[in-house]
Amino acid sequence: MSVDALDVTFAALADPTRRAILARLKAGEATVTELTAPFDMTQPAISKHLKVLERAGLISRGRDRQRRPCRLETAALKEATDWLEGYRSFWADRYDNLDTLLNELKEEDTRHE
Repeated sequence: MSVDALDVTFAALADPTRRAILARLKAGEATVTELTAPFDMTQPAISKHLKVLERAGLISRGRDRQRRPCRLETAALKEATDWLEGYRSFWADRYDNLDTLLNELKEEDTRHE
């Protein structure tokens, strides 16, 4: 995933309303009207959030007769998770090294008592 794509994904995820929309879409596809229901927002406001999510590749919109359902798309989330995983591994290694050092210092301290 390119840095620009990651920027767009993380920018889309930065908003709590958009994260709530994604959480709702985990349960299955929904229309804009259905997505608007739990929010104190207008349908055009939710549509703007949906456009941001769609540009980031986090959702897609289909057409089913008169319905235009939104669906969660997992590829962009997986790429962002994979990117974050590299840092999780890095910090886990750092914490393991710190634990080792602290244990060595503790052992050295008990020998000097």
